[in-house]
Amino acid sequence: MQITTAQALMLLAIALYLAGMLWVGVVYSKKNESVDDFYLGGRKLGPFVTAMSAEASDMSSWLLMGLPGVAYLTGLAEASWTAIGLAIGTYLNWLIVAKRIRRYSHRLGAITVPQFFSKRWGDERSLLSAIAAVVIIIFFIPYTASGFSACGKLFSTLFGIDYVLAMLVSAAVIVIYTVLGGFLAASFTDLIQSIIMTVALVVVLAFGVNAAGGIDSVVQNAESMAGYLSLSNIHDPSTGGSNPYSLLTICSLLAWGLGYFGMPHILLRFMAIEHEEKLKLSRRVATSWVVISMAIAIVIGLIGNGMTAAGALEQLADSETIIVRISSLIGEHGVIAALIAGVILAGILAATMSTADSQLLAASSSVSQNLGAEFLKLDLSGRRGMFVARGTMVVISLVAAFLARDPDSSVFRVVSFAWAGFGAAFGPVMLAALFWKRSNKWGALAGMLTGGVMVFVWKYCIAPMGGAWAIYELLPAFICALVAIVVVSLATAKPDDGIVAEFEAVNK
Repeated sequence: MQITTAQALMLLAIALYLAGMLWVGVVYSKKNESVDDFYLGGRKLGPFVTAMSAEASDMSSWLLMGLPGVAYLTGLAEASWTAIGLAIGTYLNWLIVAKRIRRYSHRLGAITVPQFFSKRWGDERSLLSAIAAVVIIIFFIPYTASGFSACGKLFSTLFGIDYVLAMLVSAAVIVIYTVLGGFLAASFTDLIQSIIMTVALVVVLAFGVNAAGGIDSVVQNAESMAGYLSLSNIHDPSTGGSNPYSLLTICSLLAWGLGYFGMPHILLRFMAIEHEEKLKLSRRVATSWVVISMAIAIVIGLIGNGMTAAGALEQLADSETIIVRISSLIGEHGVIAALIAGVILAGILAATMSTADSQLLAASSSVSQNLGAEFLKLDLSGRRGMFVARGTMVVISLVAAFLARDPDSSVFRVVSFAWAGFGAAFGPVMLAALFWKRSNKWGALAGMLTGGVMVFVWKYCIAPMGGAWAIYELLPAFICALVAIVVVSLATAKPDDGIVAEFEAVNK
C-alpha cells in the first residue's frame, strides 16, 4: 500500500484527533465514583454541553454522508422533507419532553430510561425495565455495529487500509474512552465532535462552491435537471426526468421527527442536565445547530453535483462518499490543506463516534443495571457495579464488531431501521409516562411491545406490497403503539393513588 504525502498528513490529523479522545477518557475516568456517575454523570451537565452532546450523538455519520448523498442524487425533496421532520422533532423534544423527564427522573431517582419506566408506573418486578432493556439491546447493538462499519469504510475507501483492521482500531478507541470516562467522557467528546463536524461542513461548503465555479454555476446546474430543486417532485437520475412526491410520502419522511421521543441516548442528556431552568438555552443552541448543519449538508449535495457537472469531481458511484471525495481534493493543495482535509475526515469519524459511544452506554446500562441489578436482583453496587458496567460495555462492543466485520453491510439501512425501532417502542410510552395520568404499566408494556413488533412487521411484511403501503415503518408503528397504550390502559385497572400523586406533583 503506497500512501502519498497528502494522505500521510490527513492520517496524522486523524491520529491526533483520536489521541485527544483517549485523553478525555483518561481525564474523566477519575471523576467516576459510582454507577450513577458512570451512566448519568451525576446529573452535572451544563446547558451548552447538554445541547451539543445530545445533537452530536443524534446526527451520526448520516449528517456528513447520508444527507448530502441523497441530495447529490435526487435533489431537494427527499433530503429536505427528512431534515424538516428531524428539525421539528428536535425542537418539540426539547420543548415538551426535556424539562419534564429531567424533573421526573430526578424525583424518582432513575438513571436510565428503562428504570424510569418501571419507577414511573410502580413496577416492583421491573418487568417494564427488563423488556425495555431487551429492546435497547436488539436495536442498539446493530446500530453500534453500523457506526463501527462506517469508520472502517472511511479508512478503507480513502487510504486503502484493510477494512477489518480499520474498523477494529476505530472501535477500540471508542470503547476505551467510553469505558474509562463513562457518560461525562462521552458527553464532553460529543461537544468536541460537534465542533469538528461544524468545521468540516463549512470548509467543504466553501471549497465546493469555488470548485463548482461559483453559486451561479451550482444553481444553473440544479435548474437544468428536472425536479431537482422541487419539494413536490423528485429527480430520477436513471432517466433524467422527475417523479411526483405524494403527500403520503412527505408525511412518511416527516415522521422521522417522531423518533426523537424514544431515543435513549438523547433522553439521557435531558436527565443529566444540572439545572432544568437552563434547558431553554440548551433548546435554542441545539435547534439552531441542527437546522443550520442539516441545511449546509443538503447544500453540499447540490454543490457536489455542480462539481461533477463542472468536471471538478468524478461521477460518484456511491453518493454517500461525497464529502470524503471532496476532502481528498482539498488535501491535494499543500500541507495546510491536507491537514484541514484530515480534520474534515475526523469530522466524519466524530459524527460516527459521538453516536456509537452513547449507544454503548445505553446498551451496557440496560444489561448491567436494568437486567442484572433490577430484574435479576444482583448486587451491583460500588466498585462491583463499575466493574460490571465496564465489562458489559466491552462484551457488547465485541458483539458489535463481529456484526460489523462485513464491509458490504449497509450502514444507513440499519440506522433507519433502528431509529424506527426506538421511536415506535419508546416514543409513545415516554409521551404517555410524562403527559397521561391515566396510563398504567400494562398499557405501557402493550405499547412498547406493539411498537417494536410493528416495526418488523411493517418493514418486512407490509411495505414490500408497494404503493401506499411502502412508507417508513416508524409512522404506522408509532400510531399502533399509541392506540395499544390507550386501549389497554383504559381496559385495565387505574394506577395506584401514590403513582397518580407522584405524577401530579411533577406536573405542578
